[in-house]
Amino acid sequence: MTYRLKKALLGAFSVAALSVASPALADTTIDFQRFFGACDADWGDNTDVSAAVGECGIITSLVNKFEEENPDITVNVTTVEWPGYDQLTAQFAAGDPPDVVTIHQSVLGDYVSKNLLMPLNELLEQQGISPESFTKASLTGVTRDGEIYGLPIDNWSQLWHINLALFDEAGLVNEDGTPVLPTSAEELLAQAEQFQEATGKPYFTMPLANETALYTRDFYTYLQQQDADFFADPTAISIETPEAKAVLELYKTLYDEGYVTKDLDYGASLNAFLAGDAGVHEGGTWVIGDYNAESEKDGTALNAGGYTVVPYPQLYSGTRSQYADGHSLAVSRMDRSDEEEAAIGKFLKFIYDNDYDWARTGHLPSVQAVLDSEEFRALPHRETVLEVAEIGTPVPGEVQRQFAIQDIIGQEMNAAMTGQKSIDDALADMQDRVNDLLRYL
Repeated sequence: MTYRLKKALLGAFSVAALSVASPALADTTIDFQRFFGACDADWGDNTDVSAAVGECGIITSLVNKFEEENPDITVNVTTVEWPGYDQLTAQFAAGDPPDVVTIHQSVLGDYVSKNLLMPLNELLEQQGISPESFTKASLTGVTRDGEIYGLPIDNWSQLWHINLALFDEAGLVNEDGTPVLPTSAEELLAQAEQFQEATGKPYFTMPLANETALYTRDFYTYLQQQDADFFADPTAISIETPEAKAVLELYKTLYDEGYVTKDLDYGASLNAFLAGDAGVHEGGTWVIGDYNAESEKDGTALNAGGYTVVPYPQLYSGTRSQYADGHSLAVSRMDRSDEEEAAIGKFLKFIYDNDYDWARTGHLPSVQAVLDSEEFRALPHRETVLEVAEIGTPVPGEVQRQFAIQDIIGQEMNAAMTGQKSIDDALADMQDRVNDLLRYL
């Protein structure tokens, strides 16, 4: 039985039930599939969005608030393990996709190329949402061949989250209280050595175990800073280059010299930073709110001397840049009634109207007016990370299978860092594997 037939039958039963049961049943249902974690124990009933904290708390509260304001619409939420694309692909294959789904802007092209997502230009126009209202980066991220295929909700990037107490102990704080940041790869290694000698701790904590994303995002960033056009051809990567070798040599040295925590997954790496076990956590925009809240609690490692966060330092002599991506809400291409489509449009408009609250996670707003607002800029640390809105650079949207490519690059970088392969062999295998993937799409 197809999804739409099942839904029609359920609707018929619901109509029958309305005549004999409660009149409070909703008229329209939206199936919303998202990542961002599960937090119903803390926020499952919360409708005060301003009180919510973190990605999960805010998105959960936004959905709750939407249902409160729209009692005729029910939002059925499915929370998937990040990033959820294997499950989404299987759902499309089975003809049973969600109505609305969170998708990274870097991944949109995979589904657009298979005609699985609905162009949103007309639906957004019906809701009074102009494409010109989005930031350039967010609009570019959701546009393919002149059509908008997702409501952009943010742009994000990796950042340097810094424990200022440890930096001060290492003599790496300026007179104005800002951290001393390296301006070259050589300077980074010198500062990491200085930090380790002064504190007895590694300079970095990174999620290097069971992880591929961080490796790849760092790799892209430092290639971009060398003006390496590694995807000049979107169907083939070019990384057997001096620029790529320089990045891997830097990371292998950091690893070999003990300047980075080892064998930690994402959660353990985050906890190491919260415990004061390293000076810098390479983490995303999405933890700014959580880290700032921790820094305001008496007795915590981040409260001891302060917390700050900055974009990646420029370590190479090319263009000021760092890798960036964004989240979007996409709509599956399916037959729907006018009422169902209108409900989806209303839901997208609600998320758009609450872009400021979503930006409290630490992500950069997708709506230009929010990015420019005094309210947003008054949030903690936003002035120090706003540069990402200018320097954030995605991989070209024409490049397919970006998350699969991310896995390959991360695996090969790990092999090079830990000595399982030589750097030259890792780069050769990285290039061959990525190009084999792209060749047989």
